[in-house]
Amino acid sequence: METSDSLEGQVAAARERLEATRKAVARARADLADASSTARSKDRSVEVTVGPQGELKRVRFLDEKYRTMEAAELGAAVLDAASRGRAAMARRVMDTFSGIETPALETPEVSYRPPDWEQIFGSALAAAKRGRGSTTNKPRGGRKGATLHDEIVEDGGDE
Repeated sequence: METSDSLEGQVAAARERLEATRKAVARARADLADASSTARSKDRSVEVTVGPQGELKRVRFLDEKYRTMEAAELGAAVLDAASRGRAAMARRVMDTFSGIETPALETPEVSYRPPDWEQIFGSALAAAKRGRGSTTNKPRGGRKGATLHDEIVEDGGDE
């Protein structure tokens, strides 16, 4: 009967690990739901805020530099800042989920495959691996499910 007790104990332990993992994933999702990352372009003319799925939440033009920039130059600055913000957010998501204990990979009964971060983040992950730019991660408050609108803000002051 030792085999059945051992099997029952193994099943109970596996269920406990599964429940702990489920709760950790739910906490991570909740923590990231309102997360954002703010980044500036290399030339410091544009600042963007990016949400947890890489979406632009806000674009700010700093110090009225945009007034003297060519259209292509301004577009490149916006893309640069967005890329930096997406890279920082990708790092944050990966760091958040990397702390969650996963099922033992050597267990044949459990079919587990780690997340394919390349598929999830694409070009943002490539930028994150290069470690481009300085960014600031800030938690964002707000109602879940609230409609988000892109915002363009002109900033006349020095930051």
